[in-house]
Amino acid sequence: MTDSANPRPPRCRIVGVLDDGAASLGTAALRSLAEADVVIGARRTLALLEAELSPEAQRHEIAGLGAVAETVRAAQAAGRRSVVLATGDPLCHGIAGYLAMQLCLDAIEVLPNLSTIQLACARVGLVSQELKIVSIHAKDAGEWAVGADPRHGLYALAQALRCHERLAVLTSPANTPDRVARLLLAEGLADDFQLAVAERLLQPGERIVAGLSAAEAAAQRFADPNVLLLWRSAAVARPVRFGLPDASYEQRHPDKGLITKHEVRAVSLARLQLREDSVVWDIGAGSGAVGLEAARLCPAGHVYAIEKNADDIAIAARNRTAMGLSNHTLAHGKAPELLDGWADPDAVFIGGSGGELAELVAQCLRRLRPGGQLVMNFVTLENLAAATAALQQLGAAWDVVMLQASRSKPILHMHRLAAENPVWIVCAAKEGAR
Repeated sequence: MTDSANPRPPRCRIVGVLDDGAASLGTAALRSLAEADVVIGARRTLALLEAELSPEAQRHEIAGLGAVAETVRAAQAAGRRSVVLATGDPLCHGIAGYLAMQLCLDAIEVLPNLSTIQLACARVGLVSQELKIVSIHAKDAGEWAVGADPRHGLYALAQALRCHERLAVLTSPANTPDRVARLLLAEGLADDFQLAVAERLLQPGERIVAGLSAAEAAAQRFADPNVLLLWRSAAVARPVRFGLPDASYEQRHPDKGLITKHEVRAVSLARLQLREDSVVWDIGAGSGAVGLEAARLCPAGHVYAIEKNADDIAIAARNRTAMGLSNHTLAHGKAPELLDGWADPDAVFIGGSGGELAELVAQCLRRLRPGGQLVMNFVTLENLAAATAALQQLGAAWDVVMLQASRSKPILHMHRLAAENPVWIVCAAKEGAR
């Protein structure tokens, strides 16, 4: 029951509008516009609906999400009826979710419309219930570069393209369909998708361009606003995530062996305690095996890898391409160089070091997030001693596992066991909970 002395402020109505203006609105939405004391919207949307607004209503152009929330809050405090004009469905990558968090659910009422994605799918005849929706309707992200990390504005899209059959992309004047097509080309996905672009939906210049290849789309410009649809020509590959055999990776020839072997890799990855969204450092990447397998285990995370040997960098890059990964950054350098530019890790793997082991261990423990894991592999007594001494001096909790694996080998019509080199796996944990 509402206290009559403290009446409940009028709810802000968030009205979904399409580019044919009033023709897209129902009776309730039109009545809300006519009764509104305060109307907030983009300049173009306000102009489209000018005839539906009361002459006395205040018009406010959107000048940032925070300003919209403050204007609505002020209107409600004064007992004035407010309307926010949004595009299509305000709860689908729209302003309604933000206002619900800022003002609370009871302070708003959403009057949704068809989304531009629904319209685009209807024009093309693409089933929409399994679409992955990705918005790149933000600031200019720049062209995609292979190995870019999560700070890039197209990063979420690059990951989504790896694991979804159908996608709808909300573009912007800067992040355009041709830019997305060039991302597909750069990531080796050009032959996997067909594209369609729905331009200026419900406007006089509406145009639908369907059945495009990535190469064709990359060479064209499209009218704004537009929606990009992508669908696969073949099903998404479902690769093995953990425990790949050594032969799955290219290795340096004739000096084979610069790879963390299958058995050691399995134990090391287990000790890293990876989650779906873990940030992982792979230091001394070699052929890239541990970092690449970690990237598969952390599809919502990211792996930063560094290797000082130029030949191994090239091999690791080819292994990354062969495994179809976009959440893996590969750097040519010698740790601890370049680490300052990486995001703080949840897990660090050290498979090799260039002599600054104590400094490297200290930096990794300092940068690890609470509850993070540091895992190191050594084959020499000297590096084992240096690592444990550094951990002891830093007061870290640590343990060592010596792994000695033997593999069967044919001998005449029988088999024998041949021992692999023993490896020490040194593990340390950062105190605290994630």
